[in-house]
Amino acid sequence: MLHEIVEPVLIDRLSTLPPPWRYGLFGLAGLLIGSFLNVIIHRLPRMLERAWQAEFEELGGGTPGRVPVHTETPYNLWRPGSSCPACGHRLRPWENIPLVSFIVLRGRCSACRQAITLRYPVVELLSAALSVLVAWQLGATWQSVAALGLTYTLITLAFIDIDTQLLPDCLTLPLLWAGLLCNLAGLFVPLRDAVLGAIGGYLSLWMVYWAFRLLRGKEGMGYGDFKLLAALGAWLGWAVLPQIVLISSISGAAVGIAAVLTGRQARHEPIPFGPFLAAAGITTLLTGNLAWRWLTI
Repeated sequence: MLHEIVEPVLIDRLSTLPPPWRYGLFGLAGLLIGSFLNVIIHRLPRMLERAWQAEFEELGGGTPGRVPVHTETPYNLWRPGSSCPACGHRLRPWENIPLVSFIVLRGRCSACRQAITLRYPVVELLSAALSVLVAWQLGATWQSVAALGLTYTLITLAFIDIDTQLLPDCLTLPLLWAGLLCNLAGLFVPLRDAVLGAIGGYLSLWMVYWAFRLLRGKEGMGYGDFKLLAALGAWLGWAVLPQIVLISSISGAAVGIAAVLTGRQARHEPIPFGPFLAAAGITTLLTGNLAWRWLTI
């Protein structure tokens, strides 16, 4: 019943808008959501760290002289309000407008003049651009709405992995279940393909992990990578897993070699694999199984 009421009102009206207006709305929504993604990227790892510290304290641990976590000021995605990481200046509404504020402030805090990291406008622009691409590729449909949810989560995971080399379970596991639920209705692939994709995605990298560990005696990737590929398999099906692994492996190797040759990274320093899996997943979402089409030409 809800589907029958909402779809004609929302989806059909969006689809009847002239393309410039429709894509403009998706782009604006992407900018706004990208601003919130920046909050998640910055705060979620710190929230997890506080939760881990609280659990440690409950078990009798803790550092002498340290204020217990449970007595500290609440810290979540909503509180405290946005502020400058350098000086703590609380951002006023006009300083928190996606992309516009960064341009007006010339990339600096209005209070301490400390440079604002470029990651903030990059995430907002990336979110806006991918929102437009999804709308262009899939149209104003429920499939597009679901694809946007997948895309925004992949952006968040990619940048968290860049910052911390972590892919939090609180994002990867719900993403996996969301993919299975979407495909219960056949939004992207049949449910059977989604289940096989989740299983194959996890097991393929799990076997690579153990093969590397047995041969080299050390870990080559984290368990979060297994879960992320399983989630992509749950959304896009088992048939595209080789393409996702191929794209992410080639792009990851290219970036890693370039970073070592330019001196930006030490030879044995690990690089996060999550951003490359996320990029390969978004590419596959927008283009389909290119590898299979090339093989069957």
